[in-house]
Amino acid sequence: MHAFSTVSTDRGNAVMGGLSDVRLRLLAKELEAGQRLQVYDPLTGLGRWGLMLHRWRTRQALLELDARQLKDIGLSWEEAREEGCKPFWKD
Repeated sequence: MHAFSTVSTDRGNAVMGGLSDVRLRLLAKELEAGQRLQVYDPLTGLGRWGLMLHRWRTRQALLELDARQLKDIGLSWEEAREEGCKPFWKD
């Protein structure tokens, strides 16, 4: 059974998939109001060289993952190898 498919209670508040009912209600209100969700993008402040270094490091890390870790993130070995072998200058 997946951790995100369970419903439990934590101090009297229902928790579903790691999100409390309060957070789910807030999200619904934001969507109803037509507000865009603000997503943190760690790559925003990087320049060209910083982005290339980030790609190189993350692709190298991807190649070092074992079968269990790849399954955890939903990638096959072939998909990880394809992404990991891309040159750092390619998106």
